[in-house]
Amino acid sequence: MDTQQFREFGKAAVDYIADYFETIRDRPVLPSVEPGYLGDLLPKEPPQTGESWQDVLQDVDRIIMPGLTHWHSPKFHAFYPTANSFPAVVGEMLSAGFGCVGLSWIASPAYTELEVVMMNWLGKLLDLPEEFLNSSEGPGGGIIQGSASEVTFIGLLAAKEKKVKDLMEQNPDLKESDIKGKLVAYTSDQSNSSVEKAGLLGSMPMRLIPSNDEGQLSSGAFIEAIRKDKEAGLIPCYLVACLGTTPTCAFDDLTELGPICNRENIWLHVDAAYAGAAFACPEYRYLMKGVEYADSFNFNPHKWMLVNFDCSAMWVKNAKYLVEAFNVQRIYLKDQHKDLAPEYRHWQISLGRRFRALKLWFVLKIYGVEGIQKYIRDQIGLAKKFEELVNNDNRFEVCTSSMGLVTFRLKGEDSLTKSLLEKIDQRKNIFMVPGHFKNKFVLRFVICSRLSTEEDVKYSWEEIRDQADEVVPTERRKIVEEISGKRSIATIELYESAIEKIKLEKSK
Repeated sequence: MDTQQFREFGKAAVDYIADYFETIRDRPVLPSVEPGYLGDLLPKEPPQTGESWQDVLQDVDRIIMPGLTHWHSPKFHAFYPTANSFPAVVGEMLSAGFGCVGLSWIASPAYTELEVVMMNWLGKLLDLPEEFLNSSEGPGGGIIQGSASEVTFIGLLAAKEKKVKDLMEQNPDLKESDIKGKLVAYTSDQSNSSVEKAGLLGSMPMRLIPSNDEGQLSSGAFIEAIRKDKEAGLIPCYLVACLGTTPTCAFDDLTELGPICNRENIWLHVDAAYAGAAFACPEYRYLMKGVEYADSFNFNPHKWMLVNFDCSAMWVKNAKYLVEAFNVQRIYLKDQHKDLAPEYRHWQISLGRRFRALKLWFVLKIYGVEGIQKYIRDQIGLAKKFEELVNNDNRFEVCTSSMGLVTFRLKGEDSLTKSLLEKIDQRKNIFMVPGHFKNKFVLRFVICSRLSTEEDVKYSWEEIRDQADEVVPTERRKIVEEISGKRSIATIELYESAIEKIKLEKSK
């Protein structure tokens, strides 16, 4: 493919993406395919001769599109948002076009230099303590990782190496193997599954501490877990606190947990993967009070800040613990500008890195602080609108409401809400996933798409309410059924006709 063909293919691809977003509301949010569908549509062997880009793009529409779950549809309310914006898409395109690998400063200085500045911009946007920023005089700083899962694991490995080094300095007779087998980590039972996975990968048991009635990690239960582990000869090492838990977007109290960690010399990592973007708005920063106690902090611009996946922002108070955990030197990787710029390969698991800072720069420049704040506030406002709609139907109850997430259920046995979700899933007009709150089965409704409007929220609520009619009929429907003896009547005209008939009979 020469440059002229590339121009044509690239422009056609941009048109295809633009058309996709213009028609996304008309597409079923969930695909109607079965496992293995793609294997039947593709040949068993790779093509012997190349095909035209026109044919390939047609195959995208014919083969790939039917198998997509449309995460950016205003009808998608599952999991959490995956961010998207056209500035970020263009930044991703340019990054791919440049095709560099940022394995060291000299491998592409712009990779490192822009990331340093962007992490400072982001840190200031969230009002993080100065000591976390690259611009501080201290050893702290920020780096863009791939995901919060990676960050939690990296923090655990750094905490492990730090703990081993500290204890061996205190007691030179100790061996590394004597310590590592006794280390233990902690988190809430409401934390993301990736936190528990980090413990598995890092060979450090992860205690899932029971949360309180608000879904927060209980400081009392944390202290008790530490006491029991120390009595058993174990060594507390790492705590992952959540600012925005996965099930309900609850916020752990850092002002309670932080002093405990500092007193016990436990590395405190703060996971704010989704909700951290809200700290761009000053009115929500009270929720991260106590962040100054943390050793590391993470949130995902690729969740709720309009930056395409993957882009996970991590800050540490002291980067030397990352370097000590991950530093492997080779002559071809010699640091040529020591202490003048970070060598990010020492701050991460992989050697190479992509130019993620470019798409972040595009988003921050084109939206600006005010644009990002407006976006976050609008999304929270839509969640509040949904909460209001739920509260107006006495068959339902709102269980929690935080940021862009509302959990709710049909009153009564869990079987009612499970039946409702089954009916919604069968129709595939909207997509939600369930959760548990206070041992009850709940539905999670998340504002995910940047395209969502109040009309979209009303559409989704009507779909939920219509399916609820099949599970728990409204009083109006009950009246109609009594008169008609039919369960298939579903139109407003018939409802109104039945009610008018009742009024007429009563008047006689």
